Amino acid sequence: MVLARVRESIRGFADAAMFELAARGHASLFEQLVGCILSIRTRDEVTLPVALRLLSQARTPEAMRQLGPERIGVLIRPVTFSEQKAGTLHTLATRTVEEFGGELPCDAQVLQTFKGVGPKCAHLALGIACGQERISVDIHVHRVTNRWGYVRASTPEQTLAALEAVLPREHWVELNRLLVPFGKHVCTGTQPKCSTCPVLSMCRQVGVRHPR
Repeated sequence: MVLARVRESIRGFADAAMFELAARGHASLFEQLVGCILSIRTRDEVTLPVALRLLSQARTPEAMRQLGPERIGVLIRPVTFSEQKAGTLHTLATRTVEEFGGELPCDAQVLQTFKGVGPKCAHLALGIACGQERISVDIHVHRVTNRWGYVRASTPEQTLAALEAVLPREHWVELNRLLVPFGKHVCTGTQPKCSTCPVLSMCRQVGVRHPR
């Protein structure tokens, strides 16, 4: 019931960047990892057009490797830490070509051996690109589920483990898709819109100090 209400409340808002990227035809595991790395500390409104620009030039690991870090850096300049991310993306592409024959395995442990790929990116990419049941916990998923009182955890990693224990598996991938826009537009970090929230009656408002 909660997620159904959340689903209805976010109609009209932009989809979370990685899901929108997939909807625009960039649903391979490599492309999803590229997009997720770009998204770190960067707003979706910046991430999506930058990812689309980069992937229009290099959709495959080999093409990305051939671009080189300098050219990648130019293409992704609007994102935060663009120079570091350019090196990270070039290494991702190079290792994918040299170690995996150009195709990444759908394996969370393998993906997390790449710099810049933690559980959040690995799980989100595997959920979208490989159809695996995975929970991806970013700042919005962490904040909202703890504010609801659905889980009680102090870090995203702890929230991930707590959610895996209580959330039905059929909602694991969708949770990130729903709670990113919900957390950006309704259950915001400061002054959440509690007065118009569709799930207020089921929310414990943990830590809420100044609701609207």
